[in-house]
Amino acid sequence: QVHLVESGGGLVQSGESLRLSCAASKIMLDDYGLGWFRQAPGKERETVAWASRSGGIPNYADSVKGRFTMSRDIAKNTVYLQMNSLKSEDTGIYYCAAALGPKAYRDSDEYEYWGQGTQVTVSS
Repeated sequence: QVHLVESGGGLVQSGESLRLSCAASKIMLDDYGLGWFRQAPGKERETVAWASRSGGIPNYADSVKGRFTMSRDIAKNTVYLQMNSLKSEDTGIYYCAAALGPKAYRDSDEYEYWGQGTQVTVSS
């Protein structure tokens, strides 16, 4: 059974940084399109960062562009989301996901495998 496990969430103050990790078992992440998503209470899920397989250059939502960086470590079979200059509006549950298709997918419906999520809370 495929597992994606996020970690690294927590409570930080506005302006601080966090790095989220997403480790995979049973699949090789570099063979999959990858995405980071977030959902705040009462809001729809938002795609934060997404990239195609095999080291595709990440794309970012305008709300995080210039502050968040998505990367992957093939040897560790892990994808990361470095989040800098955090704002209160970045608060939410963050999920990583993997897609079988060849493209970079912004649409969450394209993703087959999902992690359980990690909470990020930014206090102002």
